[in-house]
Amino acid sequence: MTIDLPAALRRIKPEKHLEQLAPRPLASLVAASAIPAIGRPSLLLDTNAYIMSAAGTLPDAAAGLMDRGLLFHCSVCITELTTGVANADPAQPGWPAVRSHYGDLIASLPASRVLTPDAQIWTEAGLIAGTLARTQRFQRHQRKECLNDALIYLTAASFGLPVLTADRDDFDLIQQLAPQGAFVHF
Repeated sequence: MTIDLPAALRRIKPEKHLEQLAPRPLASLVAASAIPAIGRPSLLLDTNAYIMSAAGTLPDAAAGLMDRGLLFHCSVCITELTTGVANADPAQPGWPAVRSHYGDLIASLPASRVLTPDAQIWTEAGLIAGTLARTQRFQRHQRKECLNDALIYLTAASFGLPVLTADRDDFDLIQQLAPQGAFVHF
C-alpha cells in the first residue's frame, strides 16, 4: 500500500490548529447511557472497556452495550493489553489469573473481527498525535497514548464503527481533528 501524505495533511490540517483545543460539552457527545436498549449495535472496544470489564467496574450502560453488541477488536488494544500483562509483576499472587484471563480473552476473539490499522491510518494517526501533542502541550507518555488512541479511533472509523471508551476527553480531541469517526463514552 502506498501512503498518501498530502491527502492526510489535507484531512487533518495540522497547520490550521495553532491554539489549544477544548473538550466539547457533554451534551454534544454520545453517552453509552443514551443508546437505546434495543437492537444489536456494532462497536469497537477501547482497551479500557476490556480492563474495566475484567475488574467488574464497567458502568451498567457500557456493560449492556457489550452484552448485546456485535463487538470488534483492534490489534492496538490487544497490544496495550499484552503490554499490561507483561508489565505486571509476575511475583504477585494474582499474576497467573491476569495472564490466564487475558490469554483466554484474546484467544476467544474471532479473527474476522480483529481490525488492524493500515499504513495510511498510521500516517494520519501520527498527524493527529503530533498536532495534539503540540496544541495540548502533551508530555512524552501522553503522546504515545494519544497515538494509540488515534490508531484505535481511525481504525474503527475506516470500518464505520464507533469506539466504546471511557476516555471521553481524549477521543473528543481526536474527533475534533478527524470528524469522520465516532465514539460512545461511558
